[in-house]
Amino acid sequence: MHPAPSVILFSSLSGLGFGLLAWLGIGLPAVTGWVAFVFFALAYLLAVGGLIASTFHLGHPERALKAFTQWRSSWLSREAWASVAALLTMAAYGAGLVFYDMRLWPLGLLGAALSLLTVLTTAMIYTQMKTVPRWHSVMTPLNFLSLSIAGGAVLAGQVTAAMVLLVLAGAVQIATWWRGDRALAASGSDIATATRLGDKGSVRAFEPPHTGSNYLLREFVYQIGRKHALKLRVIAITLMVLLPLLLLLSPVFHHLAAALAVLSHAAGVLTSRWLFFAQAEHVVGIYYGKR
Repeated sequence: MHPAPSVILFSSLSGLGFGLLAWLGIGLPAVTGWVAFVFFALAYLLAVGGLIASTFHLGHPERALKAFTQWRSSWLSREAWASVAALLTMAAYGAGLVFYDMRLWPLGLLGAALSLLTVLTTAMIYTQMKTVPRWHSVMTPLNFLSLSIAGGAVLAGQVTAAMVLLVLAGAVQIATWWRGDRALAASGSDIATATRLGDKGSVRAFEPPHTGSNYLLREFVYQIGRKHALKLRVIAITLMVLLPLLLLLSPVFHHLAAALAVLSHAAGVLTSRWLFFAQAEHVVGIYYGKR
């Protein structure tokens, strides 16, 4: 799939933002007043900024509000409703903390659940696509949720929990890559099934369906060499998990180390999410002889 920057930013930043909101919803860190305002402002900048970035991938961004009408059949619509519900609930909860030094636990817990539900609905947009075997797996929502919760822990300053969750998120990420590399072959899709000529005998492509590029090739067929993919995976795991762990374990300059851990983790998530799209083999590529 074409790794569009807007979708990469959306899925990465919103995941981190809603992950932080989930931690704030359960009362971690236990902040009030202006300190709470800073945490909530950061969470909203990431969550809302990511959602805004997603609209730039739409052919008609002005029609984005129509997404809310298709909640019965569309995970994108469900994501829109879940995100609005989470942001409004957490806004009410945050107002109690910032202005009244009051923790409304029911609102906080509901907001935390809705924040994680938003991340799940984002993941399900991709998980539901049977035409992309690499995505069509329980590993996709596990990957999105584990990174969101771990990233939220880093942002929330929950050092011990963050270290454990980073290791778990890294393990899920590696398992997602391992399963994904075998997904297309395991799906049974090939040139015979793509052309529906398998019952006629052995099928091979004589010429490509088109002499030039087209929308399908631009959006659904993107190829990256295995050598480059391996390098980027090492970079992603290093930035996303290993370097933040070392920084969080640092005995000196705690605040600076924590800030660098956040930046490193975010860079690693962006790299991982670029690979998520760049390595997604849409079965239409088989029809064009690209797989």
